[in-house]
Amino acid sequence: MRKARILVILVVVLAAILAAGWRYGGWFQGGDGQLTLYGNVDIRQVDLAFDAEGRVTRMHVQEGDHVAAGSELANLDATTYQSLYDLSVARAEAQRQQVTKLKAGSRPEEIARDRANVAAYEAVLFNAQRVMDRRQTLLGQGFAAQQQYEEAQATARQTSQILEAARQTLKLSQEGPRAEDIAAAEAQLRAAEASVTAAKDRLDHCRLLAPSDGIILSRNVEPGAVILPTTAAYTLALTSEIWIRSFLPETALTHVQPGDVFIITVDGAPEKQYQAKIGFISPTAEFTPKTVETPELRTQLVYRIRLKVQGDAPDLRQGMPVTLRPEKPVPQN
Repeated sequence: MRKARILVILVVVLAAILAAGWRYGGWFQGGDGQLTLYGNVDIRQVDLAFDAEGRVTRMHVQEGDHVAAGSELANLDATTYQSLYDLSVARAEAQRQQVTKLKAGSRPEEIARDRANVAAYEAVLFNAQRVMDRRQTLLGQGFAAQQQYEEAQATARQTSQILEAARQTLKLSQEGPRAEDIAAAEAQLRAAEASVTAAKDRLDHCRLLAPSDGIILSRNVEPGAVILPTTAAYTLALTSEIWIRSFLPETALTHVQPGDVFIITVDGAPEKQYQAKIGFISPTAEFTPKTVETPELRTQLVYRIRLKVQGDAPDLRQGMPVTLRPEKPVPQN
């Protein structure tokens, strides 16, 4: 009885050791002494959400549908976003016309109008000065009152100031807008154009597009639902690239390098083979060893590796267990 109990314990311990080797190493030494690894197809999926809030109007695909990168998956009600975009476009166009007006300067008709105003006020001033001179003469002869002379003098002075203002207006018309005014208007135009870009982005976000080739795993909302930017409309399994995750024993670390090719097989169809290149070898061990390792413990260290499958591999599904053998023989020890 005691021997049987010891035998059972040994079997359990051996099974635990083998399970630990699978979990942390994912490898074994083949009967031919060559390296063989076990791994899984990476699970690569993404939750797709609108970068906007609103009411869902259309959901174009169902669970299990294959979608291509850039294809339209769903739509939000874009009425409000379209109005904001149209408003920003109109404001930008108005500011663009203002910049064009400033750069063009005064029209010939405006300059001619200001020149005519100057000529008119010159005539008025000439007449006011003649009236003032006559009243000054009459005042000296005693035929005019002092008040009449002062009124004529005030009128001449006021007309002279109006004439000076007209001359300055004509000068501004001839010189055109200041460079600073044009620069300020151009800055306002750039701000308006930036508003157009932002409004266009918000409008575009009412369309949910597939970021990559893949398969729809789940459809999470339905038309009519009001969602926020954090609400996932679909979950997409990415199929544009297939990666394999496995573990490399420390004893084979010096024999395997990034770029090496491994042959991939699956249990369900061992006759089918795929090629995969190592794209990444972890620089550190997957688990932390003891502070002082014996030579036996050091051989149990493993390093995580990722391999990219070459070409099409429709039979490889995410999470599927696979077997990996190097294209060129690699010794286990």
